[in-house]
Amino acid sequence: MMRWPDKDVLYTVIFGTETPAGRRFDLLLIVTILLSIGVLFLDSIGWIREKYGLLLSALEWFFTLLFTLEYGVRIYCSQNRPAYIKSFYGIIDLLAALPSYLMLLMPGASYLMVVRLLRVLRIFRVLKLMRYVSEAQVLMRSLNQSRRKILVFFSALFTLVTLFGSLLYMVEGPENGFTSIPTSIYWAIVTITTVGFGDITPQTPLGQGIAAITMLMGYAIIAVPTGIITAELGREIRREYDFRHCPQCDRSGHDRDAKFCKHCGGEMENPAQDKQG
Repeated sequence: MMRWPDKDVLYTVIFGTETPAGRRFDLLLIVTILLSIGVLFLDSIGWIREKYGLLLSALEWFFTLLFTLEYGVRIYCSQNRPAYIKSFYGIIDLLAALPSYLMLLMPGASYLMVVRLLRVLRIFRVLKLMRYVSEAQVLMRSLNQSRRKILVFFSALFTLVTLFGSLLYMVEGPENGFTSIPTSIYWAIVTITTVGFGDITPQTPLGQGIAAITMLMGYAIIAVPTGIITAELGREIRREYDFRHCPQCDRSGHDRDAKFCKHCGGEMENPAQDKQG
């Protein structure tokens, strides 16, 4: 009689990434997710769907059965089943298996793409694995350290677009397309971000002057969040990789607790002395 593998073994493989089997399972899962999304993309192209519709449908059901089996096994081996089912990733795992079943209950092309787009949410399972990559951890710490500065920046940016939008609403008015303050703020956002769709344009000289100032400020503003994140990223990299210099050969890349240079063998100064120097 066929028996299921031990729950602890399944849990280690499916929910963990510390073992070779767990890493292989995660890699296979990522490939399966990307392939299923690729099938969805191909099915959205008319001529491919007409020519290979049966094949794409078969692949869709193949991935659906795989995700259904995986979801069932996750529930089976989970140490806390209700918590997993109600968790964010548990809901996403469920949504990964639902589209094809829901398509049977929702006939009609208008519902088809909406339901199948739920499959794209499965990519969050890939993002969950990013926390195990050291380089990703450095980037995430940089973004976390920058969050307050970025919040202040976006608050100031919101104030600017509200100010410029309100000015254009008063100067141009509804007759030139600025029918309301929200519409004018929309214009200010697409202008200050240098997108400029061109569906609304100032017609008066004063309005064009304000628009020119808005555009110039847009170029300057782009550099602000980049500089904030870059500065924090540089600090995190310096914390991750110590750039102490050897006083004899002036080469860097030494460990924080290094007493001797790994290049020339010279004695290293302690970190406090390096900082004072």
